[in-house]
Amino acid sequence: MAWRVPLADLDYGEAEEQAVLDVLRRRWLTMGQVTQQFEQEFAQFTGAKYAFAVSNATVALHMACLALGIGAGDEVVVPALTFVATVNSVLYTGAQPCFADILGEEDLNLSPEDIERQITPRTKALSVVHYGGYPCRMEAICEIAARHGLAVIEDAAHAPGAYLDRRHLGTWGDVGCFSFFSNKNLSTGEGGMLVTNRDDVAERVRLLRSHGMTSLTWDRHCGHAYTYDVVDLGYNYRIDEIHSALGLVQLGKLEKNNARRKDITEQYREGLAASGVGLPFRDCYGQPAYHIFPILLTEGVDRLKFIEAMKLDGIQTSIHYPPVHKFSYYHQRYPEVFLPLTESVATREVTLPLYPGMTDEQAQLVIGAVGKGLEAAYQEKTG
Repeated sequence: MAWRVPLADLDYGEAEEQAVLDVLRRRWLTMGQVTQQFEQEFAQFTGAKYAFAVSNATVALHMACLALGIGAGDEVVVPALTFVATVNSVLYTGAQPCFADILGEEDLNLSPEDIERQITPRTKALSVVHYGGYPCRMEAICEIAARHGLAVIEDAAHAPGAYLDRRHLGTWGDVGCFSFFSNKNLSTGEGGMLVTNRDDVAERVRLLRSHGMTSLTWDRHCGHAYTYDVVDLGYNYRIDEIHSALGLVQLGKLEKNNARRKDITEQYREGLAASGVGLPFRDCYGQPAYHIFPILLTEGVDRLKFIEAMKLDGIQTSIHYPPVHKFSYYHQRYPEVFLPLTESVATREVTLPLYPGMTDEQAQLVIGAVGKGLEAAYQEKTG
């Protein structure tokens, strides 16, 4: 479908094309020199001691759990208002997720108080998501973790370029995980990054990422090693040079593009202030990355009718997210989970288009379509 305003779009141009061509002409495609540069620049950008580029954020989350020693018999506190990978990564290790509720309609991130209520003697870590690129209450979360002797994993898939008290999100906890999927602020199509300041975690991730091998193909190509040992049960979670080259270019655009996302977000908030929809995160906490723009419909509006009305107006929307504990697989495993705030928000949330290439005219089209969509969905609901 030809959308007047799509949900997301890439800021790609000649620089990305040239970066890919440069890799092809060097004739080294697997993880090598370009990846090392990407890791170094991302570490410098975030202030992390170590950064490891990987094939996607899901594997970063999996390695984070493994590197922190999470396994069978352990529990990890997680949100349900997230993409399922946050929770899947816990189950991959044999550990169990414990779902915590959100703060409420104004802030869709995890509630520190409910996190603490979920902690048991089996809890090993807290895995928190910076929803939409908006910072969680990391001071309170880290204090809880320190008091209970727990590790903190930050799912920062939405949050490259976001800060809290001058610290980049992803560096507050023990491990931070970023996504470079096609709709993300920094996009390489597939790809991700794991950052940490812990030497022990970095050493474990270095082995886990590439089959538990003591040296890489690039090391041997450069003459730094001639053979290798396998000292751990590792995985093939590597990124390649093409994706890393794209990431380097995108990293250079990130601050400018996040600033444009902020501009559009402010236009939305002003234009929708009198519409009656809920506008989470109006009181900004820290410096967000403005990854998505969620709205909350009132109880009288049929969400599917609203989405269809937006579609008829050429505006693409989405839902972030169907709660994980309500998916068939998870509901069968954890039928007793009840998260009243998460469930209330999740039935009414709609995500509006947001990307750096949006024009002011397109933003106004979306604002106008919301008003018409609300009227149509409410009339159909009550008529």
